[in-house]
Amino acid sequence: MSFSAPGSPPPGSPPPADPVPQPTPPPGSAAYAQPVPHQPLPGFAPQPVKVLRSPRGLATATNVLLAVSGLYALILTGTGLYVSSVLGDGQYPDAGADDSLSPPDVWMGVITAVSLPLLLATAALFIIWFHRVHQNAEILNPGAVTRSSGWAIGGWFIPIGNLFLPYLMAKEIWAASIQLGPDGSYRRVSTAPVTSWWLLWVASLIADRVFSSLYTVATTAEELASSADAAAVQGGLSLVAAVLAIGFVHKVTALQGTKAAQGPYAAA
Repeated sequence: MSFSAPGSPPPGSPPPADPVPQPTPPPGSAAYAQPVPHQPLPGFAPQPVKVLRSPRGLATATNVLLAVSGLYALILTGTGLYVSSVLGDGQYPDAGADDSLSPPDVWMGVITAVSLPLLLATAALFIIWFHRVHQNAEILNPGAVTRSSGWAIGGWFIPIGNLFLPYLMAKEIWAASIQLGPDGSYRRVSTAPVTSWWLLWVASLIADRVFSSLYTVATTAEELASSADAAAVQGGLSLVAAVLAIGFVHKVTALQGTKAAQGPYAAA
């Protein structure tokens, strides 16, 4: 008689099979763990939650600088007309020469020196506001926005592209900021304010290039008078563009404030 230890196979039974090896994950990877409640799945980082941020403070500061720019444009127009008039009458025949300190030279020199810092300050604040309202537009109506918010900044610095990319984005911001109808239907609102502002803005840029080119090479009274005429045109276009830009900033800010407060649907 034979005895077997407890738990051992009975006599005469075949030996147990070798254990089946478990597959191991490939090098450089880890096996998927069971998800933990309220935790992101392995391999997926939690995405930041986008929140609406009020553009009112930025809009106010931007419109203040736009108003200052409009005042500067008005002064530029007046200066250009006056300089062109006095030089056309034959006064200050030596104006435009490199060593000339005639009143027309001084006036034109001062007015052009103010232009660049004012433009940079206004443009910087406007682009910051533009980026803010584009981020809001992505939340208010994601389907109306086709470009990321990075383009709301970068689009202004791409040669040739800066003549149309910001305009296309401005139209999307405008559309995304408008409430839907009470029944959820899309409300058609004219984009004429956006288009008119942009056309005047581009026209003022072209006029500024013409003025700068003429003023840089002016060495006679006649050439200085021609640059003064160009300055008057550029100032007039910039004045209208500044007024339209103020209206655009105010309207978009108001639209987003209304949609954020009342929801996506307009009251019946």
